[in-house]
Amino acid sequence: MTLAIAVVCYPGLGGSGVIASELARGMAARGHDVTVVATAMPQRLRVNGVKFEPIEVPTSPVFEHAPYGLAVTCKLVELAKRKHLDVVHLHYAIPHASSAMMAAQMLGANAPAMIVTLHGTDVTRLGAHPGVHAATAFALAACDGLTAPSRFLRDEAATLFDLCADRIAVISNFVDISRFAPAARDRSPFAPLFGPGSEGPVLVHVSNFRPIKRPADLMEVLARVRRDVPARMVLVGDGPEHASTVVRARELDLTDHVRFLGRRDDFAPLLAHADGFVLTSDSESFGVAALEALASGTPVFGYSVGGVPDVVGDAGVLVPRGDVDALARAIVTALPAAGELGKMARARAEKFDGRRVVASYEDYFRRVLAARAAKDAS
Repeated sequence: MTLAIAVVCYPGLGGSGVIASELARGMAARGHDVTVVATAMPQRLRVNGVKFEPIEVPTSPVFEHAPYGLAVTCKLVELAKRKHLDVVHLHYAIPHASSAMMAAQMLGANAPAMIVTLHGTDVTRLGAHPGVHAATAFALAACDGLTAPSRFLRDEAATLFDLCADRIAVISNFVDISRFAPAARDRSPFAPLFGPGSEGPVLVHVSNFRPIKRPADLMEVLARVRRDVPARMVLVGDGPEHASTVVRARELDLTDHVRFLGRRDDFAPLLAHADGFVLTSDSESFGVAALEALASGTPVFGYSVGGVPDVVGDAGVLVPRGDVDALARAIVTALPAAGELGKMARARAEKFDGRRVVASYEDYFRRVLAARAAKDAS
């Protein structure tokens, strides 16, 4: 049976938006009717077979903050009245869980199944804030289904929101192993960025430059690595910490050895030709960017936090959070073996093949719908 699915997400390069977009693509490829609902077209979603519905958030001098959550609710109600929906899959709990609960109440018996996927900081950081905690916990308890990408995040969510852990299905994040794939190790793609005559290993980082990503640590690490190896670094993404990271690069005399590329979605070739991927997050429930690096045959060097060890395994080196000296030493020591680590990285990533995980989500959706039908029949 073909499912009609609405996917609600944030459209940026953060992990929740990336996974939501890739899942929408995967579900459409399996023949389902998929509509993505967001404030803008997600960067990963420019593909035939997936519909897009924009969320229009009103602005007014009266508002200090735009009422995004209410706009999501109204969009879901309007969409569900206009077309049949079996499932609404909401990525990132805040405020999407509350929006889903309100939409379900407004639609009554005609409401689709509301399923929320937790992604990380909606649990580990924002979810604990007293301004959103009680309402989010109430809304999550009312949802038809809940998923998390790792056992770590499932357990954190169960504790924080007073949920039974068994209610939260663990379905890992995933990667398109055909798009992110190894290439013959060749640093020539970086030549246009650094100019002729520039040599040395290249490290890459991809993130949304939020404080939790600790991007300034990247500059500290690179400065230390360069004491032994003429390494360079390429950073993809943008966000609130971008400017301060540029300043720190200047202070450490790294300007000639760092390139900030901003937001872009064409970075797969850079990962495939890099010598290493550096992840300095303060917390990660999973680490989608790290997984994309592994699939590209690029080892990951970073902090051992949250679900990252379960993703990276032995295909990289992880050190205690915040220890920039240890991370730099790990990179210098491991770079000569980057080729072998890269083979291990690809093998590791193949365990997270998107085709298998998308099928797991489809099975989960059908189980939720069957449980709802059985409940309604009783």
